[in-house]
Amino acid sequence: MGAGSAAVVDAARRELDNFQGDQHMSFMTEFREFAMKGNVVDLAVGVIIGAAFGKIVDSAVNDLIMPVVSRVIGKVDFSNLFVPLAEIPANVPPTLDALKKAGVPVFAYGNFLTILLNFVILAFIIFIMVKQINRLKREQPPAPPAAPPEEVVLLRDIRDALKRP
Repeated sequence: MGAGSAAVVDAARRELDNFQGDQHMSFMTEFREFAMKGNVVDLAVGVIIGAAFGKIVDSAVNDLIMPVVSRVIGKVDFSNLFVPLAEIPANVPPTLDALKKAGVPVFAYGNFLTILLNFVILAFIIFIMVKQINRLKREQPPAPPAAPPEEVVLLRDIRDALKRP
């Protein structure tokens, strides 16, 4: 953006501020303060890490766990488990992708099973993490009690002296 463009933008901002008054600036100031709070930034970081963690769990389930489960059950892939809900045309192969492309309604329970298994694994991993974090918090020795302020000690001494016969 050139110097002339910046001057035009600045002039437009001043005009907009004059037009909308102080309410506009207070709203923008409040929004900026809200957006820059630690909680919002922490939430954004958590969402980003959660998305990356979800991809790791998806890969672990699809590439490591599902082949073993499929081998035990006798199927190669859960995502190809389905029940057609209409007549299958003669020229369409009986695969989920082909039936969906042909517009045949299917009850694709295999994909649901995969997503459900992903959720159970993710929930279990989060449970283990929270359990370990709580265990680490419990293992910390309790902090020694702080010494009472000098005024409290003095008042206790006075109290004890008054109680003596």
